[in-house]
Amino acid sequence: MSAIAGWVDFERDLSPEAGTVEAMAAALAHRGPDGRGIWAEGHAALAHRRLALLDVTVSGAQPAVHTTEGGATVAVLTLDGALTNHTELRGELATRGHRFTGGGDGETALHAYLEWGAGFLTHLEGLFAIAVWDVRTQELLLARDRLGVKPLSYYPTHDGVLFGSEPKAILAHPGVEPVVDADGLRELFAHSRKPGTAVFRGMREVVPGHALIVRRPGRQEQRYWSLPARQHTDGLEDTITTVRGLLAEAVASHLRADVPVGAMLSGGIDSSALTALAHQNLAAGGAGPLQSFSVNFTGYTENFEPHPTMRSTPDAPFAALASRHIGSQHSEILLDTAALTDPQVHAAALRSQDAPSPLGDMDVSLIQFFARLRNAGFTAVLSGETADEVFNGYFWAYDQKHSNSQTFPWVSFERGHDAAAGGLGTSMIDRQLRKQLDFLGYADQHYRDALTEVPHIDGDTPAERRAREVTYLALTRWAPTHLDRADRMSMAHGVQLRPPFCDRALVEYVYNVPAAMKRVDGVEKSLLRSAVADLLPDAVLHRRKSAYPTTQEAAYGDFVRRRFAELATDRDAAVAGLLDTTTTAEALTADGSPQGAFAWVERASMEMVLQLETWLTEYRIDLRL
Repeated sequence: MSAIAGWVDFERDLSPEAGTVEAMAAALAHRGPDGRGIWAEGHAALAHRRLALLDVTVSGAQPAVHTTEGGATVAVLTLDGALTNHTELRGELATRGHRFTGGGDGETALHAYLEWGAGFLTHLEGLFAIAVWDVRTQELLLARDRLGVKPLSYYPTHDGVLFGSEPKAILAHPGVEPVVDADGLRELFAHSRKPGTAVFRGMREVVPGHALIVRRPGRQEQRYWSLPARQHTDGLEDTITTVRGLLAEAVASHLRADVPVGAMLSGGIDSSALTALAHQNLAAGGAGPLQSFSVNFTGYTENFEPHPTMRSTPDAPFAALASRHIGSQHSEILLDTAALTDPQVHAAALRSQDAPSPLGDMDVSLIQFFARLRNAGFTAVLSGETADEVFNGYFWAYDQKHSNSQTFPWVSFERGHDAAAGGLGTSMIDRQLRKQLDFLGYADQHYRDALTEVPHIDGDTPAERRAREVTYLALTRWAPTHLDRADRMSMAHGVQLRPPFCDRALVEYVYNVPAAMKRVDGVEKSLLRSAVADLLPDAVLHRRKSAYPTTQEAAYGDFVRRRFAELATDRDAAVAGLLDTTTTAEALTADGSPQGAFAWVERASMEMVLQLETWLTEYRIDLRL
């Protein structure tokens, strides 16, 4: 489905500009390696790069175009993602007189638009970014799914708009310059991403759960979904039963494809629950076994050093145990130090996100994981993304030191560590610049603004009210950043990541479950554990949360420090003017490289500097601070 781009200009005929829009889409070829399509007529040009997952024949190609019997174009649609209610929606539309020529969900979404207009978005379930050009009204509609699983950027122009699944598509247009101003740098470093904002000046993102209508007079943003606040009346046992049913339905809907769908399996409760339910679903239909995959580093399990809040146990033994119990066919993707220290892969990880990241080996291992999946023939995979946001799995969601702070709970946690106090990856940035740009104040003001959105119900105690706020912040401010990263890393190699925990019905139900039910007797995610208790071995069922793995290998820390030292002493480096001389000198004279359980945080600032250099040079960034 999996990349869209386009251009609308109300003052020009864009038919001669098909090549420009094709070039924009070509910048997204990694997202859709299985085909391409373009429609250009009048004031609009829409392009698509295809990842063939549903109706892999020519009839499933996009853009989807609807014409009258006389051949006049009515509307054109291009879709990135997967409609998980595709079958049900198509059946309903058929009863309303709609006829289909293929089996793709782009055509289904187009007919839904023709039936309900802009209101069609409330009928769609799943993960999607959509562009619709209505020839009759000369209007463009851009929209994203409810939680922002699929990305969609746009760039308003004097006479219309440019859009694309990723910023690189918009940057491929000759009329756009890669300018980053003070607000862009704040957004890059603050670790509290504002919905709708972007790093590049003039660029925006369609807000999750919203549509943007572009007309000749201007633009209008419309919200079609928000988290609903409802009184939860079910008892604990009924709640557990309901969660099990909703999760099973979500997994079943995310398995729908005309290609095999695999599962990411770390051996934690989230991925193990999905893997068990998916395997059960396939077996019931006479298919399977489910293929599951995990990532690991050489020597990681044998030399693992635990961390009390981040990673208490290595994944490999639990992933193997879960797979044996479930019956999945499991593959471990093993990466050595050479794989983690390839500068070209670090650069590829940056390009996938169009911005620098402080996560270093985590980004590198993830992008290589998806490359191996693609090589193994898998182009769609289930993932446990957003389970922690939905079920309050993060320690900062219930640690009162952070959950009751006057900023985002995760930001509060970062500020407890010198290496991340101003935001993860910022400690090497010039102190005067940090003070001038006020990264801390930027995050705190965003936090206060976000609180004004939170829906409440009458009768909530102060504790219940605060728990609802923390969950809302996690789902609308924390989750989108990580969903975006996961999508970009997977789609860098043409693999669609499918997160059943983002299912609307499940999210809405669990959002309104009292925090005490989600964490009975102080057990993290006890609600989820109880819902899948019959599917997993005890060791996996009761395993404490352990974050995505990061290497503890000293050799990797040496690699980062060596590259950082070379760059920090290069006066001609593009990043030189952004570095803090005192902090940089201290890092260069420190004894040894960061290593051990918390080394990734200590490395983050050096990783960020290395990425900044690549970004500034490769993207030819024009910094205007």
